[in-house]
Amino acid sequence: MSTALVACADLKRDYGGYAALRGVSFEIARGEFAAIMGPSGCGKSTLLAILGLLDRPSAGSYELDGVSADGLDDAQRTRLRRERIGFVFQAYNLLPRLSALENVALPMAYAGVPLEERRERAAALLARVGLQAKTGRTPLELSGGERQRVGIARSLANRPALLLADEPTGNLDSKSSAEVIAFLKELHAEGMTVVLVTHDAGIGSAAGRVLRLKDGLLA
Repeated sequence: MSTALVACADLKRDYGGYAALRGVSFEIARGEFAAIMGPSGCGKSTLLAILGLLDRPSAGSYELDGVSADGLDDAQRTRLRRERIGFVFQAYNLLPRLSALENVALPMAYAGVPLEERRERAAALLARVGLQAKTGRTPLELSGGERQRVGIARSLANRPALLLADEPTGNLDSKSSAEVIAFLKELHAEGMTVVLVTHDAGIGSAAGRVLRLKDGLLA
């Protein structure tokens, strides 16, 4: 059995004549911590969107956890994304009127997890990121670092195989950034596969491997 969780072959993505990706091939092993780095406009966000099943390549193939995404329809892609992928976003993407507990529990509701179980799991995840005393707070009542910790807890809600972190420290101060990276490293040490997108070399150095993009190609 292959150890690769992610397998990409000759990925290309064109937007109306603009080639964001021009033939990218790589694998990411199960349990690996990899960083995707490069300057603005190099294709990082496009590649992350494809890995997260939020976009489709114009050409090439993508396999996630043994499943080829190439021929899946939208409903199948949504299900695979919900079951196998967790997302951590730069802008947190929390619902402002929901409590921290409700934000973390929401992906489980979409997955059909019973109400009591999702509340228990959400509370446990918030405790894991040190927010057990703030489960009832809304995002507007939390600091940036706390919001990102809620985002990390939410990303783990459905026990994903792959964690995608898109500039997760971009809106944080240095102390909160260090806390977020330390937690990602802790998850990796426990066996989680983590892919981190960043333009910050200091943040990228936390990963065990760096994939450098330039002009839509791996450098």
